[in-house]
Amino acid sequence: MPEGKPAGVACIQLDELLRCKLFGKPERPDFCGGLQPSLEMCGDAQQPREYAIHWLNALELATQPDTPGH
Repeated sequence: MPEGKPAGVACIQLDELLRCKLFGKPERPDFCGGLQPSLEMCGDAQQPREYAIHWLNALELATQPDTPGH
């Protein structure tokens, strides 16, 4: 996504199971490659995937640029 990905919009590089289609490939963005599983991101919950998706959504919302007029 050359212009970036808006918060709340799934990355176009995710497959139907929300797995990265660029994983392990050189064209994978540095940001994605820099994300490493951690207790903060995945929690200690029984369902770390769901916890991580919630965490990533919150991160997106917290870091989205201000839009004019807001």
